[in-house]
Amino acid sequence: MSSIPVVLVTGASGYIGSFVVKQLLEEGNYRVRGTVRSLDNDDKVKPLRELVAEPKYPLELVEADLLKEDTWPAAVKGATYVIHVASPFPDSIPANPDDVIKPAVDGTLAVLKAVSEAGGVKRVVLTSSIAAVYDACLPIPKENEETKAFNEENWTNPDDPLLDPYGRSKTLAEKAAWDFVKELPEDKKFELAVINPAVVLGPLVSKNTATSHAFIKKLLDRSAPAIAKINVCFTDVRDVARAHIQALTTAEAAGHRHIIVTKNLWLKDIAQILKKEFQPKGYHVPTVVVPNVFVWLNSLVEKAYKMVVPRLGRDFSYENNRMKDVLKVAPTEPEKTIIDSANSLIELEIITLKKKKAKKDKKADSAAAAAANGEAAVEGSGDAPAKELEPEDKEKKPEPPTSEVPVEIAAN
Repeated sequence: MSSIPVVLVTGASGYIGSFVVKQLLEEGNYRVRGTVRSLDNDDKVKPLRELVAEPKYPLELVEADLLKEDTWPAAVKGATYVIHVASPFPDSIPANPDDVIKPAVDGTLAVLKAVSEAGGVKRVVLTSSIAAVYDACLPIPKENEETKAFNEENWTNPDDPLLDPYGRSKTLAEKAAWDFVKELPEDKKFELAVINPAVVLGPLVSKNTATSHAFIKKLLDRSAPAIAKINVCFTDVRDVARAHIQALTTAEAAGHRHIIVTKNLWLKDIAQILKKEFQPKGYHVPTVVVPNVFVWLNSLVEKAYKMVVPRLGRDFSYENNRMKDVLKVAPTEPEKTIIDSANSLIELEIITLKKKKAKKDKKADSAAAAAANGEAAVEGSGDAPAKELEPEDKEKKPEPPTSEVPVEIAAN
């Protein structure tokens, strides 16, 4: 039997999970086993196989499902460490909150139960969220009104009627994990460390786009004439992956939560960063902030907006001392994270630059149409060579927003 420890990564094909797997494979200190719901899903499996060209130890993939408790004992067997990343992340409020809450809570307990029964697992690192610390859809608690800052001691109230299903799912799942470990008998105990990341941005490894990238896509693909007044607390996916790996063996990480954030920026600030970098390349990036009332009106017909309306204008921040001092993870510069996110969307052709036809091209089209209809050609169209296509880079005048205003901001 190999003496190289095995790390099980649940939700390996997800955005965070894939980077955790990638960094583990690149380092070569562990044998890596990842879970996917189906080994037959080539869209999920193939990118994982291609993460690292020649890893020291080949990636092992197994099937496991958050809603199928009996799939976890085999997945956990023989593992020394478990990084539990798998959890649903909706892009709108689900009709049935249990569609998010049940797999998050029941899935976490299924994994932890399998760990306790298997024996041999030293530590579990659980992916939670800043939504379990403070969810920005809620009013700022009185004790935080002065500083508007939150740390690992803070908890979101899962019983608050204003809390959306995602925030409730992350809070309940993390609380369930801490309670489960606390109540274990001594002969089945293992260590637990929790990672609480903000909105996760950065490069992508495949077209299986993270939900959190939706607003950057809208800022670049011209589907948004204006932006909402949203404060975005974000972090880099590479930092989040590094934090998980550091938490595996850092002694001081056991028994603690760790907020992983880079910075808070208003959506307008993010738009300005994108505009500076990509407008010279032909991308139109809106920077006009739309009145909150228009976002509210859109929320009456678009489910995605209902998650955002309570967050409008909220100013807050999170401390990241444990990220830097305990896990020794230095936050990536925010500009790099944002620009790398956008470049990745472009390279994967999730975003394509739209170009307008040159005037002479339009005249040629008119001449062709006229000829087809037996009409006189437009003067000057003839067979003149067309101009090279130019990107449309002029700012559009802001209009009352439609469902295209980029507001898909949710804590990861």
